[in-house]
Amino acid sequence: MAMKISTKGRYALRVLIDLAEQGNGRFFPLKEIAERQEIYQKYLESIIKEYARHGYVIGHRGKGGGYKLDKDPDTITVKDALQMVEGDLAPVSCLATDENTCPRAAECKTLPMWEKLYKMTNDYFSGITIADLLQQGNAADMYFI
Repeated sequence: MAMKISTKGRYALRVLIDLAEQGNGRFFPLKEIAERQEIYQKYLESIIKEYARHGYVIGHRGKGGGYKLDKDPDTITVKDALQMVEGDLAPVSCLATDENTCPRAAECKTLPMWEKLYKMTNDYFSGITIADLLQQGNAADMYFI
């Protein structure tokens, strides 16, 4: 089984980027976010609930209600955003908990490789924020010689 970020994880990042792009402190109804991102609204609800539970977005009911980011996009790492909806990003199950309880861990020839991959993945995703992703594809970042 290959390590793969699910559709939910990919959509979750798109939602945070969308809310960061809209910015301005306004609340956006789920319906608007779902339409902009072409995500089924019921599916979006499960993503937003996780982010709200962890304090990354806040919701407001009633007229003018919806959701908005409650954290600065510079402080939201891709690692944290993915872990909230995907769970642990360990490439093998024996690394998914704080203590490796695999009975073969001491003699496992592949464990150091999986540990290194896990560390590289965590380090990589920890070094990218939602603000960084907002900058992707901006014309100002393009250089011509």
